[in-house]
Amino acid sequence: MDSRKRFRTICLILFVLYVIAIVYFLLLSDIYGRVDGYTDYRCNLVPFYEIARFWKSAVNGGSIAYKDVFINLVGNVAAFVPFGALIRWVRNQKTGFWIAVLYTFLFSLGIEVIQLVTKVGVFDVDDLILNTCGGAIGYVCYRILRALDRRRYRNAETKS
Repeated sequence: MDSRKRFRTICLILFVLYVIAIVYFLLLSDIYGRVDGYTDYRCNLVPFYEIARFWKSAVNGGSIAYKDVFINLVGNVAAFVPFGALIRWVRNQKTGFWIAVLYTFLFSLGIEVIQLVTKVGVFDVDDLILNTCGGAIGYVCYRILRALDRRRYRNAETKS
């Protein structure tokens, strides 16, 4: 097996493990209060409403601490960086920025809809925005690393 196929296989395995971890933590884990669920459907369709609520509560000394704001904002972004970085290898074809963003959005939308329907979380448009930004950041990281790798390969060829 050549190195490119081996690398793609590793990326596929990492992607599957990543998706399993995301599904577990967002739908099944009791870390975020998923054990009992809700008795009614909960959703936020107003962009940046929950982000502003978290921030205002932290600033005004409310029940939400800065740590919780950080976990909500950075956690939602960071959780989807691997998706954006690995999607090109999963598709096994050239993937542009907007296609990667679209796939990230659709994956996040799927998670949010499942949370709403199963009443184990809140459908939150802010999560869609943050998760999609994370996927975009992941894709940009992939492109930067790819460019650096190509440059290293070209430099090695010119030296030999």
